[in-house]
Amino acid sequence: MVVGAARTADVRAAVRFAVDNGLPVGVQAAGHGCSAPAEGGVLITTGRMSGVVVDPRRRTVTVEAGVRFEQVIPAAAQHGLAPLGGSAPHVGVVGYVLGGGVGLLVRTYGYAADRVCSLEVVTADGSLLRVTPDTEPDLYWALLGGRDNFGIVTRLEMGLVPVERLYGGGLFFDARATPDLLSAYIRWTRDLPEEMNSSVALIPFPEDPEVPGVLRGRHVYHLRVAYTGNAREATRLLEPLRAMAGPPLIEALHDMPYTQSASIHDEPSVAVPFVREVALFREFDQDTIDTVLEHAGPQSPLPIVVEVRHLGGALATPPRHPNAVGHRDATYLLSVVVLLFGVTEDDTRRVFGKLFDALRPWSIGTSLNFMGHGRNAGGMRLRAAYTPADLERLAALKAAHDPSNLFRLNYNIPPAVGRE
Repeated sequence: MVVGAARTADVRAAVRFAVDNGLPVGVQAAGHGCSAPAEGGVLITTGRMSGVVVDPRRRTVTVEAGVRFEQVIPAAAQHGLAPLGGSAPHVGVVGYVLGGGVGLLVRTYGYAADRVCSLEVVTADGSLLRVTPDTEPDLYWALLGGRDNFGIVTRLEMGLVPVERLYGGGLFFDARATPDLLSAYIRWTRDLPEEMNSSVALIPFPEDPEVPGVLRGRHVYHLRVAYTGNAREATRLLEPLRAMAGPPLIEALHDMPYTQSASIHDEPSVAVPFVREVALFREFDQDTIDTVLEHAGPQSPLPIVVEVRHLGGALATPPRHPNAVGHRDATYLLSVVVLLFGVTEDDTRRVFGKLFDALRPWSIGTSLNFMGHGRNAGGMRLRAAYTPADLERLAALKAAHDPSNLFRLNYNIPPAVGRE
């Protein structure tokens, strides 16, 4: 059964129905992807719950469960504020924040989860509970990083940041003409201020008339930049990388209002089928780079999109109120994606398996914000998102708040055995 919830009362009724009929529950807002099949269960869609209220005095925004960042950004911008959203504004706020929130300005301001003030949660018995770090510190800790394992968040209040503009955009380089660009990028990131947020993606552009001619049919490096300082300082910081990389195919860097920040990554707003794997690293040395390019570079049998995001900076700062978001010591995030156009999920398994087996000596874990679906959403991959101690604590709290594992159509954390 699929329940299109329009209000909190609908979510509570759906949960109670599931309990009465012995059915598992899943929740989905923006349709960015279900982590597990919902066959034989109840899927609650919250996209109709679209309320947004900005409090400019407190610099906060309160959102209902179905709100997307594309609704929050213009509302906050009216007051010179911005949410810590991701690179794609069509993503749902609640799921993104509960997974940590590795955003566009992550080095400058840290995880979005660290700015959550309060949450309203429908629990496993259909009750509605208001959760704050003072009233329910354990559940607050578990929800922020443990996602929907402990209940369905119907409303969330979080802090905004005083950002009105960025210097950002992208530079495109021919990968064959600049084969060492990924190495140059890693060297460049080792001495940057927190105001500089960036990533680089290796993209196999198809022979498609909608692709700009200079990119069509090429493997291209796309450098993405979001700098919160001024344009002159950004130009100075970028100069060493330009000197190493040479002339770009396309240059699209400029001062922009934050409301245009989606243009930096320019990700598709329509649903596309894909398979993704992700890994986090403290260091990204030449051996790691060579391994990535060997298995996922231009010679790969699959059209693989590789992205390396620079983390660190404010991410390493402990939050005011602790939460379960893990691996704060990560400095780089590697995301590997294959769009399933003319490619099956099974086609990706052998290539991805070889790549991530080879990367195991350097990887320290994974991130829920970038985790895949189906087979790529559970087991060892999920456990890799947490430290052993945090995972043990999450399992104990799961046993306390959802001992029957009602909320299991997700990145599931089973309840600890023998605890209620």
